Amino acid sequence: MKRLISCPQLYSAKNKHMKFIRLLSVLFVFIILLDGCKQTTHPQDKKDTWTFVFMTDIHLEYGKNAVEGFEKALSMAGGLKPEFILTGGDLVADALEQPFSKADLLYKLYDSVASKISVPIYNTIGNHEIFGWYNNSGVDRSHKEFGKKMFQNRIGKTYYSFTHNGWVFLVLDSVEELEEGNGYYGRINDEQIEWLKAELAKIDKKTPIAVSTHIPFVTLQTQLTEGSTVANSKGLVIENSKDIFELFKDYNLQLVLQGHLHIFEDLTIYNTRFITGGAVSAAWWTGPFQGTEEGFLKLEISSDSLFSVKYIDYGWNVETASDL
Repeated sequence: MKRLISCPQLYSAKNKHMKFIRLLSVLFVFIILLDGCKQTTHPQDKKDTWTFVFMTDIHLEYGKNAVEGFEKALSMAGGLKPEFILTGGDLVADALEQPFSKADLLYKLYDSVASKISVPIYNTIGNHEIFGWYNNSGVDRSHKEFGKKMFQNRIGKTYYSFTHNGWVFLVLDSVEELEEGNGYYGRINDEQIEWLKAELAKIDKKTPIAVSTHIPFVTLQTQLTEGSTVANSKGLVIENSKDIFELFKDYNLQLVLQGHLHIFEDLTIYNTRFITGGAVSAAWWTGPFQGTEEGFLKLEISSDSLFSVKYIDYGWNVETASDL
């Protein structure tokens, strides 16, 4: 005979069942809210922006308090907590027309000072890093470090790429020797163009790209200082810049960082910013150059790949620099 449950017993069982369901519901809602909080707070743990420094035309030498100046620039740059420093060439005062002993000392000096900062440094070759191209250097072309070999042996490749936080950086070699010798001009050579094509083929069309070059692709310096119809010289700009621009036609070229001119210049052309980064040495450690103080660029990149640029005067002054 089946046992019948009385109404009070039925109500009590039902009530316990409902309490259990409510408890499960509360736990379920709590778990959802907790997970939602995790999803909300997680992006805040990520860095919204990141920073790097571009410093060019250091022209490091033993005189003119240049060592003190470069050390001060590095100290201020380090204080900005950049993820890396990108140089724009002309790291040393000159190797073009110096004997080996002088060029060797300058390269060693740059290495000793630059190594004092723990921030990674990516270097770009400038015309003054090239050893012995000028005849009055007295260097034989058979020298084991003649030309760009000195840079390659002591610094690294003259052109290369690296990636950082979703950006691709293409560091170019913009300096070629004149056919008649005893000089240089701005050009991206054929071998490098083929390399550049291969590198671009690996890059998604939406990926933001930054280029570093010593000799500029474009500038208004000549037109502003000499007249609007005056042409740039071969040693002032890259002569085949149009051909190089064509390679980037379908890519997201956001930024071109330039050196060589010792001025701060910021041009936007077809959604690409061409920024000439002044000079750490300004007028070769003798004071400001055409109104541009000794300085470098601070670039701040946001998570949506937008960026801001600030020219930093790091406070070195030729009148107050101490003798070392």
